[in-house]
Amino acid sequence: MHISDQLQRKLTFSKTPQRIISLVPSQTELLVSLGLEKSIVGVTKFCVHPVDIRKNTKVVGGTKNINFDRVRLLSPDIIICNKEENTKDIVETAATIAKVWVSDIYTINDVLRMITSLGEIFDVVESADNLISKIQTAKKDFQLYMCNKPNRNVAYLIWKNPYMAAGKNTFINHMLQLNKFENSVNLEDIRYPEVDFSSIKSVETVLLSSEPYPFKNSDCEEIKNALDVEVRLVDGEYFSWYGSRLIRAFEYFKSLH
Repeated sequence: MHISDQLQRKLTFSKTPQRIISLVPSQTELLVSLGLEKSIVGVTKFCVHPVDIRKNTKVVGGTKNINFDRVRLLSPDIIICNKEENTKDIVETAATIAKVWVSDIYTINDVLRMITSLGEIFDVVESADNLISKIQTAKKDFQLYMCNKPNRNVAYLIWKNPYMAAGKNTFINHMLQLNKFENSVNLEDIRYPEVDFSSIKSVETVLLSSEPYPFKNSDCEEIKNALDVEVRLVDGEYFSWYGSRLIRAFEYFKSLH
């Protein structure tokens, strides 16, 4: 089987990979949803869904700090990575151990293409097609729900000390657009720029993500007092995790409106 990843790297498989290491939390969840949990032998410490995945596999480090000695001992057939989550060095080192498939996600269409490719690689095409159908149905229903909703100017913060926001060239921005949240951070070349209160003071709403920085209610009060705008805590997994998480994401988004 010949297949390309989302960086257009060509991979050849003589048989279906049986031992998988996933270095991306949302893609670990996706693999489980495709029925591949028993084939996953290694994950990162940030792979928290499903909740028992780290008990049943070996943890090989964080998304950007991999213990390659552990990876080698697991003898993987394939390692699943992501361009944003994992560094180029990690991908290159992993490729000396096993085949490496890398995703590059900016839109839901990218997600659907990823699911299609993984379905082909792991011979779970029917499961992949069913998952794609569910995501497309949920998205269509949500778009109908949003038809008459007004646009709202927002800043989506992901970090504190310093404050950092999701920029335009991100999957988060794509999800904001689906919610008719107009991203006030207009920088195209910086994916997660530093911001200060003066640069976001004109927004209608500040959204504080639950990850990677765990914003709390006290942070809401701090920013609300400083800017006198609406500030809301939001579940960052629904805005930034791509894969099977999307099935539930759209129902969550409805609750925001």
